[in-house]
Amino acid sequence: MALSRRRYVFASAAMLLTLGVNGCSYAASETDKAINKEGKTIVYVVGTIHSGHLDSTDYSLAILERAIRKANPDQIIAEIPPDRLAEAWRGFRKNGVVSEPRVRIFPEYRDVIFPLSKLMKFEIVPAAGWTQQLSDYRDKALNRISKDPARAAQWRAHQTAQAAYSRAVGARDDDPLYIHTTQYDALVKAAQNPYETYFEEDLGPGGWKTINAAHIRLINKALDRISGQEKTVWITFGSWHKYMILKDLMTRKDVILADSRSLFQ
Repeated sequence: MALSRRRYVFASAAMLLTLGVNGCSYAASETDKAINKEGKTIVYVVGTIHSGHLDSTDYSLAILERAIRKANPDQIIAEIPPDRLAEAWRGFRKNGVVSEPRVRIFPEYRDVIFPLSKLMKFEIVPAAGWTQQLSDYRDKALNRISKDPARAAQWRAHQTAQAAYSRAVGARDDDPLYIHTTQYDALVKAAQNPYETYFEEDLGPGGWKTINAAHIRLINKALDRISGQEKTVWITFGSWHKYMILKDLMTRKDVILADSRSLFQ
């Protein structure tokens, strides 16, 4: 979802998602690969801030690139619609520029992942359920709801929840060490609760719960294809999608959820 920083309108020891000393960190062993005796897929779920990377010093594109190099993934499962990847590759291979509109809007792909693919051996796997039509439909529906007097209380609850998130997160909204914590995920979930509760039916396939289910289906399909091969996978979506993705991946017995925070320390 192409949302800029501060403007989102929207784990086994204990299943590998546990509370750290401060009550909010993902825990996974630094020696995941060494203890991986069952051919499991090591998975990093990394939340990005889209255009926020362009002006952030804590989570710049350079910091993101260093994290990818540190993870050294075999695959990057990306927030790219499957029907847009070929066109993105076409433009990039032709002149070194990602020109496909639905991919170009994400600087993490346009300026980091595609260029880095020339230096590293990872495969980019598209796994976004978004289409331009879904996005347009959602935007129109939200505009209609926001102006409907009969739904003023619902819209107010949505805005209140979003404001509460902003106050709670504050200046940490571009801190990757904070973004990759259970505390952050809990705040996002609370912020999106009215949105999901009141607007899901109005937004159809673009509803919060529905679109995340579409993303997760594609992610699982990609993971199924490499199950048992001891691959390392970097899953990258906008940070607000992260808690739903992690919740689903916890049910898989063929993956090790690695500590994404370790990539930024």
